[in-house]
Amino acid sequence: MNSKESCSGDTADKQREKLWRLLGDLPQGGALTSRLLKEERREGYVLETLLLDLNGEGPVPAYFAKPMKVKGPFPLVVVNHSHGGNYTHGRKELLEGSSYLQQPPYVKVLTELGCAVCCIDMWGFYERSGKSEHELVKEMLWQGRVLWGMMLYDSHRLIDYVCTREDVDTARLATVGMSMGGLMAWWLAALDERIGVVVDLCGQVDAATLIAKRGLDHHGFYYYVPGLLKHFTTLDIQKLITPRPRMSLTGIHDRLCPPEGVRLLDQGLQEAYAAAGRPKHWQSIMTGGGHMETAEMRTDWLAFLRQHLLG
Repeated sequence: MNSKESCSGDTADKQREKLWRLLGDLPQGGALTSRLLKEERREGYVLETLLLDLNGEGPVPAYFAKPMKVKGPFPLVVVNHSHGGNYTHGRKELLEGSSYLQQPPYVKVLTELGCAVCCIDMWGFYERSGKSEHELVKEMLWQGRVLWGMMLYDSHRLIDYVCTREDVDTARLATVGMSMGGLMAWWLAALDERIGVVVDLCGQVDAATLIAKRGLDHHGFYYYVPGLLKHFTTLDIQKLITPRPRMSLTGIHDRLCPPEGVRLLDQGLQEAYAAAGRPKHWQSIMTGGGHMETAEMRTDWLAFLRQHLLG
């Protein structure tokens, strides 16, 4: 069965249902609970350290920050942390940044913009790093689960949580991420229509091109979904974001995001957004550099958020 046969004629909702099914045996919802561990006043923002019950299988450590000097409800940006092989970093990227990200860190620039922000530790990172990524992949496959599916499920439930908060404007939700976080940004938006604005950095990876360029080993095991390409191309998935505003930024020398695939996806998404009557809602930007956030990227995506989330 090729992607055209499986996806043509299906509504977007039907395609989302198919995607969720491919992501393995997922938890069945349940009550959301949160525990506030600490609240701190920092330079310009209030930071909450939380434990969230998102999946019924263990607490998920999280940060939530909001501007200090203005009242909400605030537009909210879900920040998805990167991988980088640094399993001790996780959600700390929100507060500290990383060597391949511009300064200041996301929490500073986004709260100064007037947004609330949140970030969780993904499976295998920082306070959830008791089991290695390889161990988690193997264990979950035996159980009929997919690590990427469990990561997406947690992020989806995080949206459920922030939508219960009175200090969040649920009509203005965005998501941002770099590398693994960029992949999470566009996957999450494809699956969850509550995300209104999407920014992905160094995460625009066309699966077929990655195979053709023999680039599979540039990506961690967490990302591979059994049977996915029997039913969906990368473009099929990304079209589910249409016509919501999305900016995708990549470096011309990024081996993890082959430029041939970036251009292929750009062409397909230009056509999809034009057909939806929102051609300016899709922006693909390729800068110098490799697998990193350049100064140009930071300037461009902040302007995009100002226009589409705050405008």
